[in-house]
Amino acid sequence: MAARIINGNQLAERIQADVRAQAQAMRAQGHPLKLVAVLVGEPPASMVYARSQARQCEKLGIEYELVQLPVECDGPCVGRHIDELNADPRVTGIMLHLPMPPWINPHEMQYRIDPYKDVEGVNPANIGLVFYDHPIIAPCTALAVVEIINETKMTLRGANAVVVGQGAIVGRPISVLLAQREATVTACNEFTPHLAAHTSQADLLVVAAGKPGLISAPHVKPGAVVIDVGINRVPGTDGEGKPVSRTVGDVDFEAVRAIAGALTPVPGGVGPVTVTMLLRNTVEAARKQMERGRT
Repeated sequence: MAARIINGNQLAERIQADVRAQAQAMRAQGHPLKLVAVLVGEPPASMVYARSQARQCEKLGIEYELVQLPVECDGPCVGRHIDELNADPRVTGIMLHLPMPPWINPHEMQYRIDPYKDVEGVNPANIGLVFYDHPIIAPCTALAVVEIINETKMTLRGANAVVVGQGAIVGRPISVLLAQREATVTACNEFTPHLAAHTSQADLLVVAAGKPGLISAPHVKPGAVVIDVGINRVPGTDGEGKPVSRTVGDVDFEAVRAIAGALTPVPGGVGPVTVTMLLRNTVEAARKQMERGRT
């Protein structure tokens, strides 16, 4: 039997309904709810994402502002803007559009964001508190993976989970969140010897390695839940044989869908849920600031 394909767009819409209700309740109480995104220059992909964010925020009742800085802006320039946003009580959420120009260290800029306004969950304080199961704001992609697992109705307690890819913002936080839910977690990467020996035993396989086609049929246990976090652009051709690029994940979708019990597509799987987690984090950040008397 072919895998159940998890529709990330539909799941995101259901979560957004709850986010919209929470945002409406906060506004009714007179509390600010504003997300500010910082963009350096005019990278085309970031501009598209910023416009999408603006539409989503309007849809959910979240005020949105894009602070667009000139491409000549350096680290101290960006830092000053972040400090101003940190100090502004009307701003309850801050995020940075990546990539930034090569002369700016994006990690230093992310670390400068107030942990209570860090809606992406990338400040070291938030990453660190994930390990203690008391994050202020958890990383969006890790939260999206948990929501998708919940959608499958899978029981994590006692499940054999394998996470391929151990990046600081995605793979490692996912591994920790799964362990906190009492799964038995194996942490792998694309260089793990005999990778299939590990992944083929997994009841839950989460792949976030950034390597297209890394996981194929021999890597997957029949009936497993497979969550593909990878987003890769690869060359291809259109119906007329003209060269085009397409977006694929880390999983060979067609090969694995015949074996897995549930599978996320790329695009349309983890991505839309991650964007929604950003907006849910925006509301959560505002609520926590309100509780601390900061707004």
